[in-house]
Amino acid sequence: MNILCIGDVVGLIGCHHLEKVLPGVKRELAVDVCIVNGENSADGNGITPTSAKHIFDAGADVITGGNHTFRRHEFYDLLEHNEALLRPANLPAGTPGRGMTVVDRGRYQVTVINLQGTVYMEALTCPFDTLDALLKEAGNPKFCVVDFHAEATAEKRALAAWGDGRISALFGTHTHVLTADEQILSGGTGFITDIGMTGPVDSCLGVKTELSVQKMRSKLPVRFATAEGKCRMTGVLFTLDDKTGRCVAVKRVSV
Repeated sequence: MNILCIGDVVGLIGCHHLEKVLPGVKRELAVDVCIVNGENSADGNGITPTSAKHIFDAGADVITGGNHTFRRHEFYDLLEHNEALLRPANLPAGTPGRGMTVVDRGRYQVTVINLQGTVYMEALTCPFDTLDALLKEAGNPKFCVVDFHAEATAEKRALAAWGDGRISALFGTHTHVLTADEQILSGGTGFITDIGMTGPVDSCLGVKTELSVQKMRSKLPVRFATAEGKCRMTGVLFTLDDKTGRCVAVKRVSV
């Protein structure tokens, strides 16, 4: 089984690039399930019903979120009612939406979990404890992929180790840089620290470079805007053993 995971889509320009290249990549790599992080897919940050539609139209089976998921109030109702839209599961009880879903293909089911880190980020419920609770709730599924939206590389690697042998794969999002540390852990869990982003190449993590420089130099608030120009989609392909659910191959993707 091939699971394609695509890095944070940035702005409508990123959505349009995704729509352009994802269908072909899915065919070429014989993708069974596609997971896309969409928390930055609206211009000006967050995610809207419009940007979510672009991502689903491009071929995503599940859209995951992160710390910007709730920037747009118009998205709350859709998040609450569409089971293929996720937000971090370790947010407080009563938060709109869900942090876990199942892609049901009949002959197999893939559980997808979305978690958020707590190092250098909001003080949410412990992601380690939340992962344990969700795996128990899901009945320890054979196929389980986790999007861990986190800042610290060590926290990402530690959570992967914690889930090793119990989950099929864990990929990091949030930092928008495709890392080169893809690996299969000793228990058979696929891992990569971050799968990058889908958006403009000539930018600072998707933002107009001059605005990021201004922010860094002045230390004053700056209204960010999505950059323009040539785009790139990055992510990772996990190949899972159909019998065991464990990862047998990890491949970076950049288009």
